[in-house]
Amino acid sequence: MSRPVPAALTSWLEVLECPHCHHPLGLSDRTLSCPSGHSFDLARAGYVSLLTGAPATSGDDDTMARARDSFLATGAYAPLREAIAELAPDTTGRVLDIGGGTGYYLAGLLDELKQARGLVVDTSVRALRFAARAHERAAAAAWDVFTRFPLADGSVDLVLDVFAPRNPSEFARVLAPGGHLLVVRPAVDHLAELRAAVPGMVGLDPRKEERLHTVLDPLFTTEEVREVRFPLAVSAQAARDLVAMTPSARHVAPDALEELVDGSVTVSVVASLHRRR
Repeated sequence: MSRPVPAALTSWLEVLECPHCHHPLGLSDRTLSCPSGHSFDLARAGYVSLLTGAPATSGDDDTMARARDSFLATGAYAPLREAIAELAPDTTGRVLDIGGGTGYYLAGLLDELKQARGLVVDTSVRALRFAARAHERAAAAAWDVFTRFPLADGSVDLVLDVFAPRNPSEFARVLAPGGHLLVVRPAVDHLAELRAAVPGMVGLDPRKEERLHTVLDPLFTTEEVREVRFPLAVSAQAARDLVAMTPSARHVAPDALEELVDGSVTVSVVASLHRRR
């Protein structure tokens, strides 16, 4: 007996498109297909892969995805999740969470927006297994964020991008008129204490804000910018998870993580809301 298709995914069928030919996708049993004959099977875990060609390289392997889920489950980043929910327009219907990983931030947003429906997009099948069950109104799919999104024009009310890659032209295309983009990125002193203690952690570009506005300003108007900054007490295990869930995990020697002890770090991020021009 086949597993039922998640209701959260069926609610997105009317706007999903085939990534090959851009025709509408229909559902039969647990397979999405288009009139041209392209088909995409749902994974047992409840997500669907709409990747084309060679699989995209994922930043999250199984260890990283588990570390992310373990760390976020502690509630350590709850102030950031609350700030995202406060910034999001309360008229939002469809939320597209780009590079959303395990779906933690989208789940918090959907808790506040009772009528909204969400879709987590990531290339990590490990993370999508968590995302597919993050919230009853959150679906999960894999596609390459640097190609044309398999979504109809103007089909989304809010694009959420938290510590994730950005494709501004596609964000603008899939957003409905007056739709919003909510971007969260680290400030230059984010986790400064941890970066000082762990050799090999990826550094932060001091020109990040300048580069962000260069690519967004032609397509979006900035409506609000909010700094989220707070001290965070972390156990040695939480500190290891915090490093392991980031791109730095691929550059840090395992023995460097074993030397971490209980301590405190500074969480420092910038969240901004932008309206599509």
